[in-house]
Amino acid sequence: MKHEIVETNTGIMIIFIIIAISFGTLVELVPLIAGKQVKEPVEGLEPLSALELEGRDIYIREGCNNCHSQMIRPLRAETERYGHYSVAGEFVYDHPFLWGSKRTGPDLARVGERYSDDWHRAHLYNPRDVVPESNMPAYPWLFDNSIDGERISQKMRTLRKLGVPYTDADIEGAPAAVEGKQEIDAVVAYLQQLGTLIQTRR
Repeated sequence: MKHEIVETNTGIMIIFIIIAISFGTLVELVPLIAGKQVKEPVEGLEPLSALELEGRDIYIREGCNNCHSQMIRPLRAETERYGHYSVAGEFVYDHPFLWGSKRTGPDLARVGERYSDDWHRAHLYNPRDVVPESNMPAYPWLFDNSIDGERISQKMRTLRKLGVPYTDADIEGAPAAVEGKQEIDAVVAYLQQLGTLIQTRR
């Protein structure tokens, strides 16, 4: 039989596997690349402020995205727990994307404004103070570390080259916007804006 020739010949099998993977990749990616929904921001989307941008960088530095996804899938169990499913237009200014699939902790795509700033501060200082069963590590150094705004303007200029619509005024005012702030201020600012453009369902 013809399929036996393929199954018993490693070289031919490898060629067919490469063809199958290439075809599948094209079918999955080309519509996304060509589609407007992944390139056009949702209504009201603004680039992160200087403080929020610093918070995002700290969030990545501390590995928060290794345990928390930011992608709610369009499944009933997910939308009932977290809120409206994630929409590509919410993330067009994100470089890199932080969607992810690892959930040691809950998804944070719609965490913005669900808790107070004080709650986030307490949670980051010692998670077990507010969630006794939490296995999340504490981040007390965020309260001691000051933000160094020396490179924030350059970050924003680079992001503007990637399509994030920062204005000259945004870039020039960035160092002053983060001056005197602690890292905890930046992380909380970043968390509080996550997913607030699309109405959440509780």
